[in-house]
Amino acid sequence: MPNFCAAPNCTRKSTQSDLAFFRFPRDPERCRIWVENCRRADLEAKTSDQLNKHYRLCAKHFDPAMVCKTSPYRTVLKDTAIPTVFDLTSHLKNPHTRHRKRIKELTEEDLRKIKERRLASSVEQLSSKKDAAIEDGTSANEDEPQLSREEKEFREYLRSLFEVVVMLGKQRIPLVTGKASGAEHVSNNFQAVLDYRMNAGDEALRRRFQATAVNTEYLCAVQQSQLLDVCENTVREEMLMEVRESRFFSLVTGDLVEFADEKHLPLFLRFVNQHNVLREEFLDFMSFGGDEAALVERLEAHLTDRWGLSMEDCRGQAHKATGTSTTKMKAVAVLLMEKYPLALHLPCSHTALNLHLANNLPFPNVQVVMETLRRIGAFFTTPSTRDELERAIAAHYQKNEEKGAAVKEASGPGWTERHNAFDALLDTLPPLLLCMDRIRDAGDGRFADAVGAHALAETLSDFETVVTVVVLKNVLTFTRAFGRNLQGETLDVFFAANSLTAVLHSLNEVNDNIDVYHEFWYEEAVSVASVMGVPATVPRLFLRKQRAADVGEIQAEAYFKEYVTVPVIHGVMQEVEDMFSETNLKALKCLSLVPAVMGQMKFNTTEENYAEVYRDDLPNPDTLPAELHCWRIKWKHRGKEVRLPATIHETLQLPDVKFFPNVNSFLKVLSALPVLKLEDGKGDTASERLQAYLDSTPAEQRNKSLAMLNINTRVKHDLDVMVDKYCRLYSDDEAEAEAEAEAEAEEAAKEDAAMK
Repeated sequence: MPNFCAAPNCTRKSTQSDLAFFRFPRDPERCRIWVENCRRADLEAKTSDQLNKHYRLCAKHFDPAMVCKTSPYRTVLKDTAIPTVFDLTSHLKNPHTRHRKRIKELTEEDLRKIKERRLASSVEQLSSKKDAAIEDGTSANEDEPQLSREEKEFREYLRSLFEVVVMLGKQRIPLVTGKASGAEHVSNNFQAVLDYRMNAGDEALRRRFQATAVNTEYLCAVQQSQLLDVCENTVREEMLMEVRESRFFSLVTGDLVEFADEKHLPLFLRFVNQHNVLREEFLDFMSFGGDEAALVERLEAHLTDRWGLSMEDCRGQAHKATGTSTTKMKAVAVLLMEKYPLALHLPCSHTALNLHLANNLPFPNVQVVMETLRRIGAFFTTPSTRDELERAIAAHYQKNEEKGAAVKEASGPGWTERHNAFDALLDTLPPLLLCMDRIRDAGDGRFADAVGAHALAETLSDFETVVTVVVLKNVLTFTRAFGRNLQGETLDVFFAANSLTAVLHSLNEVNDNIDVYHEFWYEEAVSVASVMGVPATVPRLFLRKQRAADVGEIQAEAYFKEYVTVPVIHGVMQEVEDMFSETNLKALKCLSLVPAVMGQMKFNTTEENYAEVYRDDLPNPDTLPAELHCWRIKWKHRGKEVRLPATIHETLQLPDVKFFPNVNSFLKVLSALPVLKLEDGKGDTASERLQAYLDSTPAEQRNKSLAMLNINTRVKHDLDVMVDKYCRLYSDDEAEAEAEAEAEAEEAAKEDAAMK
């Protein structure tokens, strides 16, 4: 049976959290104070025995100094602990909500008595804290089990182990690097650090392993896995507590990652924390196996059953997919929106819109270009390859130095991930092919990946690749400014939402006059190909199929119109319409709640026209029109020295935004939408830290738990919590038994190998 917290406006239960839950005290006087502080009128008629038997308060309602973690089996309270941390106002934001934990309204006499009792209680608690400091904080309830010497030593030993695991995780150091042969283990990093700590004077480890043979592993793979699991779950639970408290979140997925020869989907959650700061945190890897329906079911199980979240509170989703996984993730997004209409499918702020649109086009020639673009970005990361590309650009544009300087600047670090990536790629195609040929032919060993250069050269010298790049560049010119605004400031995003009609009009105009546009684009492709020395021909595979079918040969220009230009323009139009539906645009137009946007619109905004999107999320939707009117008047008649907040983050930090509860809720929901850029100013994002871990760790040494520790280095790592959790989950005897079982299995395997 789970324990439910009896505090008003608290929804925590023991099955969803590692928090300790405490019984109401049997002492009548202390129990009365607990009930009084809770402000639960329905509990006043119950006896202290009834309250002790049936009601609990979670640790969040106590001063941390009153909570003791001296037992390996449970957390206990000090004798004088009184709950003082309560939320007694959030229910006022939604008076229509049925709340079973009624909060008692206090009279003036009640308030006077409470003040007197709290004054006496504070004096008593101050005295108890002084006594606790003298006694090293070891006071506990009479029924607290005393730790034996062996138990204390075991906890010290576990603490040292967790400290080592956390350090290795933060530094991206794998615990085990591999095996030298079938029967001989390489000295692993984990064991080496344990040896170092023992030599440096760690008595807890020394007592544990002093009798262990030097050629024997201190901890078997099962025990190491247990330590990693506890570390991973502790870090994740720390973040999930914040997500649950904030309620609304958006789901963001990244590129597939391979662990143990299986593809996994990285999952991130974006939310506004209790300090009104927008955060996006990495939480787990999920297996990518199965069809779309199985993937959606697995995703829901992760979010609800494992994490204790509700998909009804998901307000956005963004999926950064590449290659063959794009079609699958688009289907997943559609299925999720069918079940949860407010989980709006939007582009992710980490990816340029033009790249996102191109990645979602399910055409082989487009996917070849996108894969080539990613390979080019990875290839030119070393100084030697960068220098060679710059020399090739200078050689190709030697008669036009101004153009050469512009191309060199446009192809700087990270250019393959920018909004104008296709413009830069087209200008760089001839120099790129020249550069690849030079690297491939170099025989002095300066370039390690000559084979990769040869493969890139083969792809770049294909006329179909050239035509596809030209068409993508020209079609996506119409969405480039729109996409750049989406990743800009709040005002830019608002105007982007209002400019979508013009973008679609331009794309429709191109589609209506496709013959004229294709003729110009095809001539441009032929011109670029002639400079590169690439013949303008129909793909060989298509010609073979035509001859086999005994059909007359098709002209190159007609072929590329039918199989490249028309599909790309239709695909881009469909992607833009799907990604920015009427509901999505209504949500983005609500950004006019930000004061700077209101000022730019001369305070003539109509947010109430779009409010129905999030009506059920507002604490008091019936008063929204009046509240919005007051919100506009507040900023319209501000003092001259008052600056209008320009972002959602700035607006949420205002001290008086709490007096506008509907506006406050609106802004928090909007802020979590994945299309908006992060505003916390912390430099790197969780997705960038994940990529850094993957780039620095070989595939065979990757570990999901260590990745969690490395990506979330800024999350508090409480070693004592880890020790408590380990003691609850794995007893010392069980761990020893598992270690012995694994050792016996290894010995049996060695004997079998020797007999063979």
